[in-house]
Amino acid sequence: MKYYYKVAEHTFSVEIPESNTVLDEMGQYAPFSVNESAHVVFSLRIVNPEEFPQIDDVTTELHQDDDGSQILAGRLHGRPYFEFQLWGRCAARMVTDDSYQHAEVLLVDEPLFGINNTLMVMYALSTANLQTALFHSSVVSCAGYGYMFLGKSGTGKSTHSSLWLKHISGTELVNDDNPVVRRLPDGFYVFGSPWSGKTPCYRNIQYPLGGVVQLSQAPYNKIERLRPLTAYAALVPSISGKRWDKQVAEGLHQTEDMMAGEVAVWHLECLPNEAAARLCSETIRKA
Repeated sequence: MKYYYKVAEHTFSVEIPESNTVLDEMGQYAPFSVNESAHVVFSLRIVNPEEFPQIDDVTTELHQDDDGSQILAGRLHGRPYFEFQLWGRCAARMVTDDSYQHAEVLLVDEPLFGINNTLMVMYALSTANLQTALFHSSVVSCAGYGYMFLGKSGTGKSTHSSLWLKHISGTELVNDDNPVVRRLPDGFYVFGSPWSGKTPCYRNIQYPLGGVVQLSQAPYNKIERLRPLTAYAALVPSISGKRWDKQVAEGLHQTEDMMAGEVAVWHLECLPNEAAARLCSETIRKA
């Protein structure tokens, strides 16, 4: 069976064998479900073990480790290859074409973890040249705009969002881990997605992007607006992408460059307290 989903106005398809029960775990995708589409940015097909290529010729290009989950990226028999691991155990394997429009996935263990990660990677790579970026960020909405909080793991992105939710009237959570930013004809928008980390927040919504805030911990609260070049540098680490691939890197560079020039980007040095949330809200909502 083939299923279609639309995230940030980009449609993709997932083909699942009748014998596979992963669909039962994919409730977070329901808000993004659409009818059959004539155009998809990528298609992903879950296959049985006998249909997947033999793992006997892998060339590794990257091995990334993040809080218990690992991604191995390389090439298998000349095709882009990805392996997704959770606490050292393989959860899924994926091979794609060079344009990242078609993927075959073998779910090995932890099927929801596997399908989430394969779909996120395919989404990020297939839309990189469409003025679209998948961010590692927490996002809230307030007074009709979306505001993104960036920072390294443990910096306090979710904490800062929760402070806005508690202390800034009219605030709602949009996404707590992997929102999508896309440039439309009238400017940049931030979208909810089916991927929200440990916080179940899967909302098919969009807001004009009112500002981006890079967070860092400090024994005081201080905020300043970044100039475009510094803003560009602040955005790059939070955007998912295969940057050693020229077509992906060039697409992301174009989006990052436009975003740094068109969207207000701030640096907030802060404590995890109400005063930090109020300082941030009062400053960036005036811009």
